Amino acid sequence: MRKGIRNWGPPLLLISPTIVLVGIFVYVLIGVNISTAMTKDSALTASEFVGLQNFTDLLTEPRFLHSLANLGIFTVFFMVGTMLFGFIWAWMLDKGVTAEGAFRSIYLFPMAVSFVASGVVWRWLLSSAQGDRASGLNRLLQSIGLGSLQNDWYNAPYWGMAAMAMPAIWQLAGYVMALFLSGFRGIPEELREAARMDGASEWKLYRHVIFPQLSPVALSALVIVAHMSLKVFDLIMAVTGSVYITEVPATYMWVALTGAEYGKASAIATILLLLVCIFIVPYLIYTARAERKARR
Repeated sequence: MRKGIRNWGPPLLLISPTIVLVGIFVYVLIGVNISTAMTKDSALTASEFVGLQNFTDLLTEPRFLHSLANLGIFTVFFMVGTMLFGFIWAWMLDKGVTAEGAFRSIYLFPMAVSFVASGVVWRWLLSSAQGDRASGLNRLLQSIGLGSLQNDWYNAPYWGMAAMAMPAIWQLAGYVMALFLSGFRGIPEELREAARMDGASEWKLYRHVIFPQLSPVALSALVIVAHMSLKVFDLIMAVTGSVYITEVPATYMWVALTGAEYGKASAIATILLLLVCIFIVPYLIYTARAERKARR
């Protein structure tokens, strides 16, 4: 018994402050948020327990459903764009382009810029003004003879959120590239050579050797990008502000919070947490099973 305490006691004592802080500032606050979401808490009325009424009201409210649809469009384009560009850039670097260090720095540089700072620039780039008043990307398209491609960007009724995904893709594709590049560099060259000596074509090499080796990296990148997408707030606020056409649950939550509708804002936060869990929990289960299988 004493020997056991000597083994796990000091490590537990070392990390105990972190456990306490995480417990208070993460899990206790999540509990407080869920508790508030079940009340009719606002600046005008006293706190009153209403159960799941805030959730049912939100799920039948056109404005919240509109924000969920916007989030879905943004998430799809954001995930596809970052994964596609990240993989292509990593593949190019793995193939041995010249000046790899410079290319890697160029692709990773956007990560050093905050969404708020880049959003100010992208607000100008995605200006919907056309013709003589055009600026940003519309001016560029006009100057190279592609004026017919000018459009309203994020002001477009249906595809505006796809345009909003462009700044996010620009900013995070380099991060996904770094993940894929580490995956490429982790595949032993002997494995590739053995497949080539067995007569595998380049496509079969990727299909049966490289892609399976990259699948854990791709899954990790997908989960990270997905949960970042679901929480998007600062980019939307920097580019368009809190407007209906680009509203997502996080910006709607801010509107409810600044309107002193604390119960409603907490319910939106809880729904966002559940959406993030849809991506994170299966990943954690998959990782735990993979680690258990590797130990056997």
